[in-house]
Amino acid sequence: MSDPHEPSVPSRQEAGTGYVDSADDVPAPRRHKPRSRFRRFLKWVGIATVLTMIAGVAAFFIAYASIDIPDPNSEFETQTTQVYYSDGKTLLGTFAVQNRVSVELAEVPEHVQQAVIAAEDRSFYENSGLDISGIIRAAWSNASSDETQGASTITQQYVKVLYLTQDRTWTRKAREAFLSLKLQRQVAKDEILQGYLNTIYFGRGAYGIQAAAQAYFKKDVEELDVQEGAALAAALNSPGNYDPAEGVESRDRLLGRYQYVIDGMAEAGALDADEAETMAATLPAFPEIEERDRLAGPKGFLMNMVETQLRADGLSDGDIYGGGLRVVTTFDHELQKAAVRAVRDQRPDGLRQLHVALSSVEPGTGAVRALYGGPDYLGTRPGSAINWALEGSQPGSAFKPFALAAGLDDGFTLDSYFDGSSPYVVAETGDEIANQGDGGGVSYGPVSLLYATQQSINTAYVDLTLSMVDGAEKVLEAAQEAGVPQTYLAEMPPVPVVPLGFERVPGIDMANAYATFAAEGQRADWYTVQKVTGPQGDVLFNKEADVERAFSADIASNVSYALENVIAQGTGASNGQLSCPAAGKTGTATATTVNPRTDAEETHVSSSWFVGYTPGLSTAVMYARGDGNDPLDGYLDTFFGGEYPARTWAAYMNDAIDGKDCEDFPEPAELVEERQSDTSSPTPTPTATEPTEEPTEEPTEEPTEEPTDPEPTEPEPTEPEPTEPEPTEPEPT
Repeated sequence: MSDPHEPSVPSRQEAGTGYVDSADDVPAPRRHKPRSRFRRFLKWVGIATVLTMIAGVAAFFIAYASIDIPDPNSEFETQTTQVYYSDGKTLLGTFAVQNRVSVELAEVPEHVQQAVIAAEDRSFYENSGLDISGIIRAAWSNASSDETQGASTITQQYVKVLYLTQDRTWTRKAREAFLSLKLQRQVAKDEILQGYLNTIYFGRGAYGIQAAAQAYFKKDVEELDVQEGAALAAALNSPGNYDPAEGVESRDRLLGRYQYVIDGMAEAGALDADEAETMAATLPAFPEIEERDRLAGPKGFLMNMVETQLRADGLSDGDIYGGGLRVVTTFDHELQKAAVRAVRDQRPDGLRQLHVALSSVEPGTGAVRALYGGPDYLGTRPGSAINWALEGSQPGSAFKPFALAAGLDDGFTLDSYFDGSSPYVVAETGDEIANQGDGGGVSYGPVSLLYATQQSINTAYVDLTLSMVDGAEKVLEAAQEAGVPQTYLAEMPPVPVVPLGFERVPGIDMANAYATFAAEGQRADWYTVQKVTGPQGDVLFNKEADVERAFSADIASNVSYALENVIAQGTGASNGQLSCPAAGKTGTATATTVNPRTDAEETHVSSSWFVGYTPGLSTAVMYARGDGNDPLDGYLDTFFGGEYPARTWAAYMNDAIDGKDCEDFPEPAELVEERQSDTSSPTPTPTATEPTEEPTEEPTEEPTEEPTDPEPTEPEPTEPEPTEPEPTEPEPT
């Protein structure tokens, strides 16, 4: 034990020698700690973040300070969409001439103001012009569901309409955000709301709440009740989709949005719960409003088609009705006048239920050059508001060229023979099919495919279909390849009589399908809008033809050759002649209906067609009655496709080619038959194309349709009673 009084001796380490007295006292070697390296990284990240935030804030304030609130759009009062014919100079019409009557906010009932706020921006009086929570909510909704939700405040919408363009760019969106923030700091909320209510589009060409009150309810804004105000506010979200005049589906959509508005008003205290529940049950009554005269007459159908395509191309109601767009259509002004003139000159007078449609398409591009859908889009005549060029009817024998193309593709030629006997017995089923005409129709015996087309022999075309493996399916495939939409082909069962055109096809699609043959087998979808530019001249849309090969050039040239013979010496010879080479086909369809007085089935002619083309223009003309299935026989003095439809077609086409150089079709190809017909027809001799019945049995309805050779004209029906055992399937000719 050491003496406490004895002076202590420092250890070696204490003496600074670096030594230690014991191994237990040896310190661990110094090591670089990993944590210190991570801390330095965090330090630099923090510095970078702070600098980035400072830079971002600085950029924000610089951008905010550099953007001044501009003057309102100089063209705002006249931001009307102008629609032109194909020359880009002749005005076809306008969309949304801005029907606006500005009012003071004090003139707008409080409940109408509350309805608009409930519909479009429930935090309007609290937000700073941007609804950040709304943006986050919308982003989450858009990311987590298929629904698209907007987040623009009333201020943003007002800024976009009043100061900016309809461009969909990040630059425009950024300017919209900055201007919204700046505007709400410089302008009172009530002033913003007043400006918004006087500028925003409500549908029906009405800009502002006063014009909307008149457009929907025939009253001034101060007279609107709570339900009417809520309905107008509901329409703001998508006026075209929520217009109650557009049908049941639109009313249902409006009701859902209207209930959303009523609920919002209740949440804000503008309505009590009982009032809200009662009002939300039904929409207010909407009086009938007469359409504006900009859609009157035949051109209204064109404007409606243009509007439909603009929407399909992604333009909104606001773009179309208030975006100041310049739209160049495909419609040729001179051809359109010729179409209207041809229908008016050739259509018999005094038949109010008679509907005529004309559709004219440019081969190789699909551009619709002229269209007549009815006399008046506004519907001043019964049924005339239907666009019959888009509605269509049964094309009858005008469908046969698709069977012809299918047969040629399957290895047959125009010289292949088929059984044109009447009645024709389907061996597998025992069913009988007859050519239509006086006394049951002419029985031709074996005929070439060329002659069967020229004279429109039903039984020969049924025999052609049966001679191909899956022949009916091949006919439908050929029709689709030519351009008939699958929507309509899906309604046609694959049966042997499918070449006889017993289901509805619109005239515009028939014209476009024939245009495929005119374009040497190249198919292009039809369209009506060529180019769209914004108010500053920026190109928003410029159509380029989308062309695909549907048939070989050889098949197309042989189809055209056969259809040239229809006009030269077949069923179209009497009235379908042009001053230039042309090809075409008649069509007369029948339908079976039940007589309400006798409950008996009756078969009658329901529609008649002529579809034809030159190398530069394809046109379909259709005549129908009532709902498209009412009888033409007994209504028209003559009802076959070679009569009124062919006359109308020729009158229009002769106008169309007047003053132009004629074009020739390609020479028909010498296709070699690679297979033998599976028909039951006997092997023909060179004289086998003569009918087995004498000309005295030709139908009396077409005394003027005499062919140039001694062979008879197309045996059109005088009493179109089909012998096909399925009476609901019409037997067209």
